[in-house]
Amino acid sequence: MDQENEKSALVKAKLSGDLSELPILPVRDTVLFPNAILPLTVGRPASLNLIADLPEEERVIGVVVQRDPRIDTPQPVDLFRVGTSAFVHKVIKLPNDSLFIFVEGLHRISLEEVIRTEPYLTSRVRAMHDVVPPDEKPDFEALVRSVISVFQEVVRLSPTLSDDLQTVVMNIDDPGRLSDFIAANLPSLSTSEKQELLESLDLKARIDRLHRQLVRELEVQQLRSKIQSDVQDQVTQSQREYFLREQMKAIQKELGEADEQEEIEELRKKIEAAGMNKEAKTEAKRELKRLAKMNPAAADYTVTRTYLDWVVTLPWNKVSELKVDLAKAKQILDEDHWDLEKIKERILEYLAVLKLKSTLKGPILCFVGPPGVGKTSLGKSIARALDRKFARISLGGIHDEAEIRGHRRTYIGALPGQIIQGIRRAETRDPIFMLDEVDKVGRDFRGDPSSALLEVLDPEQNSTFRDNYLDVPFDLSSVLFICTANVLDTIPPALLDRMEVLELQGYTEQEKLHIATRYLIPKQTEAHGIKHPDQIEFADEGLAHVIRHHTREAGVRNLEREIATLCRKQARKVAEGSTEKLTLGSKQVEEFLGVPRFRQETEVVDRTRKPGVAVGLAWTPTGGDVLFVEANLMKGGKNFNMTGQVGPVMQESMQAALTWVRSHASDYKIDTDFFAKSDVHVHVPAGAIPKDGPSAGVTMVTSLVSALTGRSTRPRWAMTGEITLSGMVLPVGGLKEKILAAKRAHVEHIILPGENEPNVRQDLSEELLGDVKLHFVKKIEDVLELALEENATHSNKPTPSRKTAKNAQAQQQLPN
Repeated sequence: MDQENEKSALVKAKLSGDLSELPILPVRDTVLFPNAILPLTVGRPASLNLIADLPEEERVIGVVVQRDPRIDTPQPVDLFRVGTSAFVHKVIKLPNDSLFIFVEGLHRISLEEVIRTEPYLTSRVRAMHDVVPPDEKPDFEALVRSVISVFQEVVRLSPTLSDDLQTVVMNIDDPGRLSDFIAANLPSLSTSEKQELLESLDLKARIDRLHRQLVRELEVQQLRSKIQSDVQDQVTQSQREYFLREQMKAIQKELGEADEQEEIEELRKKIEAAGMNKEAKTEAKRELKRLAKMNPAAADYTVTRTYLDWVVTLPWNKVSELKVDLAKAKQILDEDHWDLEKIKERILEYLAVLKLKSTLKGPILCFVGPPGVGKTSLGKSIARALDRKFARISLGGIHDEAEIRGHRRTYIGALPGQIIQGIRRAETRDPIFMLDEVDKVGRDFRGDPSSALLEVLDPEQNSTFRDNYLDVPFDLSSVLFICTANVLDTIPPALLDRMEVLELQGYTEQEKLHIATRYLIPKQTEAHGIKHPDQIEFADEGLAHVIRHHTREAGVRNLEREIATLCRKQARKVAEGSTEKLTLGSKQVEEFLGVPRFRQETEVVDRTRKPGVAVGLAWTPTGGDVLFVEANLMKGGKNFNMTGQVGPVMQESMQAALTWVRSHASDYKIDTDFFAKSDVHVHVPAGAIPKDGPSAGVTMVTSLVSALTGRSTRPRWAMTGEITLSGMVLPVGGLKEKILAAKRAHVEHIILPGENEPNVRQDLSEELLGDVKLHFVKKIEDVLELALEENATHSNKPTPSRKTAKNAQAQQQLPN
């Protein structure tokens, strides 16, 4: 080591001249000061070559900091102009082929001229000397002493600096060396600040700048020390308070006093202010008395405490401010939903009575209709029109009765039922409470939730509704319950009897156009960031094309999805920089949405050209649909096949149709023994879809007679009606949905039961019917007279000539 010190001394003497030639080692974020020992890791190829080429006698290099540490291969312009000459004391090889070297700073140097850049950077350098002020200046000496004092204080407060530095700094007499030593050992200095100190040759200015840095660091260390002391004091105080509390608990335990006295008193005040009924108040006070005597560590303590929290937070006497404004309510209902006049009229009637008598019990309304017609959203509109809170729970798939009535407190994790939870969320005892999908409530070994709803939805009983968890009566009579369902068949009769059923029927094409223009298009354009109508415009023909050929539904949910798809197409173009406005006609719609999914313009005509095919109308939970019934005969005898996944009721209708045809075969010149000689097969296409119901009876008779006589059914004719063995045509339901389905299929004539004529005239407007003509019949003979062609299409089939004036008079239609 002594030899290396002698070598470094010789090198210092050599570099004290004007110019010298040195290899340059670029470093990142590390500043080497003169007289400082610094370990460096060398890994770049050029730097490895530099270390390898160093002569054994004079291992001197120039260490210069990069301006940008992210550059892997720095050029001369990427380095600072001032660095430090250094002597390489030791080189250690690392396993990853890099080197670990120890260098000692010698002199400040400036890069004067680059000699070469390959295989490593070599430059001609000039040694730089400090500008020392005259010794007679006392302010400089005072500054040096202040720097030493402040640095010692920083070392004393810093947790990272060794205390030995205080002694070392006292033994340095040279001010320049002192400043370099302090700058090299002060970790708070950034690389740029250290580089500025390295470049500063004016010793007084350098020490003055270092002094300011030290004062800043001292303030930071003092503040850190103060924060640490405060935290320690807080911890000590917390520990002291903890011990005092524990002692207090022990004293109170010895004296028999509860430590939760303040909490008990607060609960007692809440019980008095809750406004609960007498029975609930008595139960709450009894539970509070038990809680006051209970040890907080007991298992029942949390159960009782949670129960009291539920009891005191329920809105026992909190009701909405009664603001009945019929005009405002009508405006809100009209804004949110198109048509639905009967529903809106019923809500306005309820408001009118509520205005005259504020103690009116809330009715139980049940909205029944196909998906997408606005049942759930209508509940929110009603809440907005009545200015009340809105609560909603979905009953679809619920099997556990406790979801309605709650669990008893004996169970772990017991809670009130969804009814009480919804009331608590609404924070008022007269909200609009929607029970969604009430027709999809399940039933299993856990109970029947629909039975639990009997008390909830009975205005005469729900004033004393008793939840299993609360076990006290709660008044639900002020709640306006709204139920929604797709079908009524699955709702138990006892539950259905408690509801006022309001049917929401499917929309016509014209109504869908209004809804799309007024609600769906503004909603979707806003959701997709498109300015309507500046960037996109929906033409009526385009919307009509979407409705007819891409959606087949009673509601508008799929229509909204298709509109969203079209909006996304334009959103992409706008995002890509297009400024062209998109006008969507039928051609553009087909281009964006692809091949139409539904083409019914010619389906009815094409499928009824052959005898044995008749068109019926069916009602489904998602709206109406056309139903094709096909009959065929084959050689055999007395076999009657029924296919198409038909239910038992529809199979009975087929049996009744065959019986009627066999008993009236001679009237239509049909061989009376045809069933003994032939097998009859009746098929209802779309065999993957289950079908049931009696309303296709007339369609089955028509298809059988058509197949036996060879007379095709008239094109664009459809029918519906139940039959009897005596030939009567009985009324059916779902007429609006069926007529809408017929219009979508471009049917021009519909045969309906005569007893349905008053309902049709009342419920269906001329605008809805359009060009569709309705024919009301009472007997099967009238149906056949209207539906079948006059002449047979097959020569081997006899043509009936039966036509009576009585049957001609049976044809009726609504006025246009």
